[in-house]
Order: sequence, then C-alpha cells, then structure tokens
Amino acid sequence: MNPQSPKPSCHDVIIGRWNPSAGDRSANHLPGFGVITNIINGGLECGCGNDNRVQDRIGFYRRYCGILGVSTGDNLDCGNQRSFGS
Repeated sequence: MNPQSPKPSCHDVIIGRWNPSAGDRSANHLPGFGVITNIINGGLECGCGNDNRVQDRIGFYRRYCGILGVSTGDNLDCGNQRSFGS
C-alpha cells in the first residue's frame, strides 16, 4: 500500500487518491487498470504495444468486474505507457 518511488501506490490509484503529474501524463500514466499493471510489471509488459500478457490480464479483470457488477473504468491497457522511472 506504500509507494515505491518513482511509482505511486497501487492502493492510491485504485481508490482515486493518485493524481498524475505533468510528467506522468506525458508518459501516458493515467488513472486506471493499465497504470496498475505498469506499477507491478511495467518494465516487462508495458510500452510494448499489444502484449498478450497484458490482454490476458485485462480479460481476467473484465471478467471479475462483471462478476462483481462494477465498472472496469477507463485506461485498461499499458501498451502506450512508458515504465515508471524510464
């Protein structure tokens, strides 16, 4: 639940407490599931365009959001995001 600089806390992103800086916005770090993937696996999965691992993760996320009856929100993908700290 704590941020690990330069990454924000996943918890803060999920609850809407994180506000991206101008630098974050220029790296396409926008609130949503995509930036959470970037926080966890950014250097491996993000910024690579269409990555099957990311698409699988989004599919699972959509499925569980459907089961729970909640919206997925926007910005699900991290394919166009730079990794944090790059």
